[in-house]
Amino acid sequence: MRDVVVTGVGIVSCAGEELDAHLAALRGGATPPLDTETFAPYPVHPAVALEWDRQIPKKSDQRQMEAWQRLGVYAAGLALDSAGVKDDAALKSRMHMVVAAGGGERDYAVDGQILSGLAKAEDKGVFLNERLMNDLRPTLFLAQLSNLLAGNISVVHGITGGSRTFMGEEASGVDALRVAHGRIASGEVDTVLVGSSYNAERPDVLLICEMGGYLSRGPFRSVWDRPAGDGGLILGSAGCSVLLESRDHANARSAKILATFAGAVADRVRRTPGAIGDSLRTFWAGLEVGSDAAVLSGATGVSGITEEEQGALRDLAPGAAPRATGDVIGHTMETHAVAGFALAAGLIAAGEAPEAVVTSVGHRRGEGMMRLVQGA
Repeated sequence: MRDVVVTGVGIVSCAGEELDAHLAALRGGATPPLDTETFAPYPVHPAVALEWDRQIPKKSDQRQMEAWQRLGVYAAGLALDSAGVKDDAALKSRMHMVVAAGGGERDYAVDGQILSGLAKAEDKGVFLNERLMNDLRPTLFLAQLSNLLAGNISVVHGITGGSRTFMGEEASGVDALRVAHGRIASGEVDTVLVGSSYNAERPDVLLICEMGGYLSRGPFRSVWDRPAGDGGLILGSAGCSVLLESRDHANARSAKILATFAGAVADRVRRTPGAIGDSLRTFWAGLEVGSDAAVLSGATGVSGITEEEQGALRDLAPGAAPRATGDVIGHTMETHAVAGFALAAGLIAAGEAPEAVVTSVGHRRGEGMMRLVQGA
């Protein structure tokens, strides 16, 4: 099996643009930028304003993308710049992509009409079928395809190798990294761009999460301190990409190695009491994580599972103080594991940790863990 290394990172969120801004926010511990007015009573961490032209030169490309796609394409450009391959057409022709993405943005007017009418309909099933057949435009589905993120990255940045897109909230980000690692380690491909993006500044995603009782209200609290009954999630808009390569491939082009990707594991346990702690302990042992590893947690703040994760990490790394990525960028769903991975690579590259572990416990389902070590 070949070594897999990280050679490029691109990330944008409420914490800023580029990796250094995010590491500064991670070290600083201040309350991340928060919008408490636009979607009151639900706070949201908005992405910083970006000069889209820097990574998406054509205005026509910018116009045809929704916000989540622009965030993802922008972050992909940052990762390619970081790795020094932005202008290497030959390498990009061989580069593969694995993307974690949701289903795109909704037609709010149609959704509102359907929800309002559904409450009064005598036969809700018949009403819903009629509305879905007659009210949704065919083009709406084209605008919502999750694999449009990979398509737009390919068009704008010239990556023409194969691509895969995973859906499935937090678990999709874990699997994007896990599958990319496996393909490179096995010798199937030499380099993979793993990317993801999430736009939290949308009424439809807030509605979906609130219907499940998952949204936090009130003032900002750390994910470790959100009380039972609060919901737990403060969503954040973000885009993140990381470039992975085999060590031999990176060395052959004299690339700077930020960290070595030592492995990723994932599961989908039944959420019975104690199951999450047991799963994390199994992951930790399987990845052979050291007791002095830096810990970046993707904890959501959702009551029950967050306390279970905190307890397990306290046992596994008693000398570490787990840092929650949700306290830096908000909770970014499909992007959350990729963003945590990027921050861990940054910590190792900066010499702040010889080893780091990233956790991802989905707010409803899906658990994962990734281990990174020094690059040399």
